[in-house]
Amino acid sequence: MGHHIFVGCDLHDRMMLLRYAVDQGKAKQRSYRNRRTCRAAMVRWLKEEARRLGDAEVYFAYEASGAGFTVHDELVASGLRCYVLAPTKIARSPHHRRNKCDAKDAQRLLDILRAHVLAGGELPSVWVPDLETRDAREVVRGRLATADKLTATKNEIQSLLKRHGIERPAATGKGWTKAYWRWLDGLAEGGGVLGWGGAVALTSLLAQVRMVEKEQAYFEHHIEVLSRTARYASAVEATTATKGVSVLTAMAVLTELGDLGRFTNRRQVAAYVGLVPSKDESGECDDRKGHITRQGPSRVRRVLSQSAWSWVRWDPEAKAVYERLVAKNPKKKKKIALVAMMRRLLIRLWHHGLAALGGGAPQALAGVPADGS
Repeated sequence: MGHHIFVGCDLHDRMMLLRYAVDQGKAKQRSYRNRRTCRAAMVRWLKEEARRLGDAEVYFAYEASGAGFTVHDELVASGLRCYVLAPTKIARSPHHRRNKCDAKDAQRLLDILRAHVLAGGELPSVWVPDLETRDAREVVRGRLATADKLTATKNEIQSLLKRHGIERPAATGKGWTKAYWRWLDGLAEGGGVLGWGGAVALTSLLAQVRMVEKEQAYFEHHIEVLSRTARYASAVEATTATKGVSVLTAMAVLTELGDLGRFTNRRQVAAYVGLVPSKDESGECDDRKGHITRQGPSRVRRVLSQSAWSWVRWDPEAKAVYERLVAKNPKKKKKIALVAMMRRLLIRLWHHGLAALGGGAPQALAGVPADGS
């Protein structure tokens, strides 16, 4: 039986601390700078160690973070096994959280990896999307980020007006109407209602709003182009057939879920997006459900929330389901019903998208009603 080299890596922007061990041997420590040349040196060292042990298998693990999958890609391209683990699924005791350090984090990953390979323990790895999916995500995420920027800037404008005791005229209507824009532009020009400094600040904020709106239009154009490519066209057409689902919502779901066929049932899809209830079951208390887990991509939950409201508004069947759910939940009824509709909509989009891509309906979804329930 051949040898195994296990490596747990605590990855940071500038440094990588490794805890490594051969088979069940004692762990040792090593560190590298997180730069391409240094990572290449790490790969060479691992390969040399593997050859020295008679072509040992190398298993490498690190936690998912904002660093992305660069380390994973480089290791896999070099012929090594690499796993990216989900931080939210790694159990940590209160003692560990109070005594956290890089070496202990790396050792924890090493222990999980070794237990998985040698004893069949659970490995909380994440799905690593292909390069095309990651690239498409950048466009969709960029568009969703502009919505946050726009909301934040508009809130700054409201705060500025509040600080100066300026109230919005009723004649400007509600929302960011053309009349409201004209009124704000008039304030920014000065004239005594708003002081010189306030006018300068308001002028800047209004320019930022207009700039972000242009960014939104820029991203929306490219999302439209992306949605018509062979990779997404059929799935977008199938998912946007549901009332209330825009191209943006469809692309957000498709790019964040990635390979639709990797989910075998609707519960897995809902769990991935964090739309399943948390559990607190112990002893005789075996049916205690809490709030949804909110794990996974929050941006998908955000677009689903907006689309679910439109779905309920424009689709009579969805509206009937929503009203039935509201009637069943007297406390926090609308919020609970909305979350349920978000889940139904997500399953519906996954189901239709998978069928459009040629995957067909999984066995677990046979007979599922059109509303995705």
